[in-house]
Amino acid sequence: MHITEHRRSRLAETPRDEKAAALRRQHALNPRAQTVSDSAFTSGNVFFDARDLVQVKYEMLRRVSEDGEPVTQAAADFGFSRPSFYQAQAVFEAEGLPGLVPQRPGPKRAHKLSEEVVDRLEHSLKTDPSLNSTQLAQQLEEELGLRVHRRSVERALSRRLKRGAQRRP
Repeated sequence: MHITEHRRSRLAETPRDEKAAALRRQHALNPRAQTVSDSAFTSGNVFFDARDLVQVKYEMLRRVSEDGEPVTQAAADFGFSRPSFYQAQAVFEAEGLPGLVPQRPGPKRAHKLSEEVVDRLEHSLKTDPSLNSTQLAQQLEEELGLRVHRRSVERALSRRLKRGAQRRP
């Protein structure tokens, strides 16, 4: 009898573990889930999940706009500061619910290897096909004062090659 109960408890936990993994992959796992003290999230209702950062932010905003709760109280109940509340409110007003989904951390594009720089790399390769990525990176440093790792050069040229292949029918 004890073994069956143990198996059931594992099965019951699996979807929550999968949800936590999915939230983590989307960068939407609330790192302060334990600080959420709002009654909707502490009542045991499975719909409300304090680990879901988007849901927590949305409910915090709704609590203020629809229920008239003071910002200070709502922010505290949902584990946020007042400035965080106002930031979430501004993003929500500008972008709606998708604005509450956290953005991926880190650079969004190749900031050092702009299109012009990659054009220059391709030109150098056409002029001298024997150049390798290390030599191209050294050339960029000497000519432009731009320090770039050889792997960044390889990835930029590879991306350009893939894009060029996709454009051609």
